[in-house]
Amino acid sequence: MIRWVIFIVIVSVIEFYAFQAFKTVTKIRWVLYLYQLISLAVIVFIAYQFTQFDRSVGQTKTTLFTLGLLLLVLIPKLILTFFLLLEDVFRVVSGSVTYFMGDNNNGDFLPERRKFVSQIALGIASIPFMGLVYGMTKGKYNYKVIRQTLFFPDLPDAFDGFTITQISDVHSGSFDDPEKIEYAIDLVNQQKTDMMLFTGDIVNTHAKEMHPWIETFNKIDKHEYGKFSVLGNHDYGEYVSWPSQQAKDDNFQAIKDLYGQIGFQLLLNENVKIKKGNDEIVLVGVENWGHNFKQAGDINKASENLKPEDFKILMSHDPSHWEYEVKTHPKNFHLTLSGHTHGFQFGIEIPGIIKWSPVEYVYKQWAGLYKEFGRYVYVNRGFGFHAYPGRVGIWPEITVFELKKGNNVA
Repeated sequence: MIRWVIFIVIVSVIEFYAFQAFKTVTKIRWVLYLYQLISLAVIVFIAYQFTQFDRSVGQTKTTLFTLGLLLLVLIPKLILTFFLLLEDVFRVVSGSVTYFMGDNNNGDFLPERRKFVSQIALGIASIPFMGLVYGMTKGKYNYKVIRQTLFFPDLPDAFDGFTITQISDVHSGSFDDPEKIEYAIDLVNQQKTDMMLFTGDIVNTHAKEMHPWIETFNKIDKHEYGKFSVLGNHDYGEYVSWPSQQAKDDNFQAIKDLYGQIGFQLLLNENVKIKKGNDEIVLVGVENWGHNFKQAGDINKASENLKPEDFKILMSHDPSHWEYEVKTHPKNFHLTLSGHTHGFQFGIEIPGIIKWSPVEYVYKQWAGLYKEFGRYVYVNRGFGFHAYPGRVGIWPEITVFELKKGNNVA
């Protein structure tokens, strides 16, 4: 009951100030009535959908839309509230000064709202509104191919120029446009690399989410040196309630089988040697290990019988694993490939100028390439989307790596 009271109070304050902004800018009654009607309908819809959330089902297309709609109306209105609340502080101060100085000739304690303040607030609020609309309609499928050339002095000679494609965080249960996914798979195939890696989260929760997309993902070309994958945190079915442990176990097994059904070899705390000519590198795959998520990954088991001097590429879904265990591990993992963060699906990236997302306050490594102690971690921004049904500024990613022998930094 208390939560509903708090919810109603907060919504009332936000709606009051948002309406004041529109009321100050226009006096046309039908426009104001229409705004109030739409706002009420949206509030009722969102509140109803939240009461209908079924934890045994988890995220659905409806919950995705609801969260998107919530952000679409909430963020602009919070901006309006901020500006008009500041204006009210100014009005109270100004009114108090006028009152105590005896200059209040018109009898009104508070000065009238200034139209230009509301116009500025509405203009600024329109920026995230339009950005969120774009993110939900176009941005979520705005695939980018990002290329990275990495230099290693101890890279075996035969692997000089070796290329790898990485995708991560497919979240197939969120897809709603087969044509766009076909386009993305075509982009993957156009890269013509030596090896293909998938760093986890094939679904949101249920194995059945991937069933409509198996044929599409099977169109990913065979790669000369294989296609490999690891599990992500969502692949364990941890975020819904299950009727029984057996049902959860069956779903988990079905999810593991999915990777094989689309032609990927799933590595479960194990490693595989990749041979080229007379040389070899080692691909190591761990189950999910997250500082604040499921810790099924066992890097020691996965790297059994490996030596520090072996050239190793590690697939580990959550980049916090690199921060807390991998970067100082005595086995010396040259390159770690992760995903998980999605770059929060929201941020600003202008190469060489700015790179920001709210997720950076949670993850030290959240998107792109990082290096410490002579070791690299790359965090893929994700192929799909989850929770918010869109992307703003942080676009879905297909990463292409070229390994080079040498000491230069690309």
